[in-house]
Amino acid sequence: MVNAERSITGNISRNTHYTFFSETQTVTELFKQSYYYLDLLVGFAAPLFFYLLYRTGRINKRLWYFFWIGVFVGAIFEIPVFVLSAEGTSMPIILWHRPLITHYSVFVVAHSLWDGMIFIIGVWLIYAIRGKQALRKFSFPELLVMLVWGQVSALAVELSSTFNDGWSYYEYWWNPVIFRVHGYNITVLIQITWFIVSIVFYLLLVKLRPARWLNEKQQPALPCMEEVTGERTGL
Repeated sequence: MVNAERSITGNISRNTHYTFFSETQTVTELFKQSYYYLDLLVGFAAPLFFYLLYRTGRINKRLWYFFWIGVFVGAIFEIPVFVLSAEGTSMPIILWHRPLITHYSVFVVAHSLWDGMIFIIGVWLIYAIRGKQALRKFSFPELLVMLVWGQVSALAVELSSTFNDGWSYYEYWWNPVIFRVHGYNITVLIQITWFIVSIVFYLLLVKLRPARWLNEKQQPALPCMEEVTGERTGL
């Protein structure tokens, strides 16, 4: 009797574990199949999100312009990478793990918008750390924040794409592999690219200072900055 109860309990436990594992596999596979759609959705939603923040007074015009500067900088490297990876090119850079759901030019736009959003997060980190002194003039600590964030975000994106069978990068002598995840390459090219564009973006912020174009009064760039610094943050 005891052995029978133990057998039934063991079978229930195994069946429950199998059901949970199967459901987890199903959700994971569904996410992988939707990965390109989610990639495009978030990218194209980014400008709408920031525009809503701007129109509701949550961010000022300076942050709104910062976002588009980031999109411009992102497009500088996204366009050649995608064009070189188009079907039939002799030296493709991107290896797509699944067939693209639309023309690669749509992904160029979406990923450039993604870049703008990533850069804005870097700006927020600078304000969170530097407070009201942020971006008034060139500062190596600020540049370092942007560089570190650029490297972390670039690696996170590549890991996300490899885990979800999105894309990876071909290995060449000029693009060596750092390590592999699930058999896919994590290469040097994107890390170097984000090192360079992070510097370019930061220098543009310091040089252009969009608030000067607008002749607007200095005001907080983000509503949370007062909470972060404990004082009113001016631009």
